[in-house]
Amino acid sequence: MAIRTRQSQRRRQALSRERIIEAAVELLDAAGEGGLTVRALTERLATGSGAIYWHVGTRGELLDAATDTVIAAALAAEPARAPDTPQDEIRVVALGLFDAIAEHQWLATQLAIQLTRSPWGPVTLGIFESIGRQVRALGVPQGNWFTATSALVHYILGATIQNAQIGEDTSVAEPDADRADADRAEFLDAASRAWQELDPGDYPFMRAIADQMREHNDREQFLAGIDLVLTGITHLQPPTGQAHIAE
Repeated sequence: MAIRTRQSQRRRQALSRERIIEAAVELLDAAGEGGLTVRALTERLATGSGAIYWHVGTRGELLDAATDTVIAAALAAEPARAPDTPQDEIRVVALGLFDAIAEHQWLATQLAIQLTRSPWGPVTLGIFESIGRQVRALGVPQGNWFTATSALVHYILGATIQNAQIGEDTSVAEPDADRADADRAEFLDAASRAWQELDPGDYPFMRAIADQMREHNDREQFLAGIDLVLTGITHLQPPTGQAHIAE
């Protein structure tokens, strides 16, 4: 009995909250949200369910913790080249989130849940703080900070979540990068052909952009959208102390 007790104590000491969350992220990446069960996690960690609940809590709390961990890492990642301006800093944050959601397919749904149900939680706070500081550095008047920051956050997350879900095959248990790329190309090609076959009298614009939609680069399009939002913010909400001159 004493030997078993000492072994259990060593197992609990070696099992940390961080290790549990790391294993949860691994399961989510491999099999999606449906693959994250307490049973699968205990088998992966060679521990009991009690240790999971002790360190993290319920499955919902574990999902929240996994989301927070991945987003915190994305926001803290150091770029290859130091940003020169607040606009550059916003692009770095935006691309960090874009890449995190592209790498972790399950993250899109969890982010949407966090933002709508827990605007006071660490995920929402971290994203808004990272973008908001740069909006302030742009010189946007304080009365417009929330509106400008919300516009950027909504675009960044909306575009990244939509991008992650295009062509997604939820029937595949373990995501495969080559398969995902092929599915996406097939999806875009099908959509483009459908647009080209629309009635030219009813949808002249959609027919005109069909080839552009098929051939677009997701990251380039995403950054172009960021630049459009930033241009609008700096044009419509000039820095404090500067008069806005209408054109």
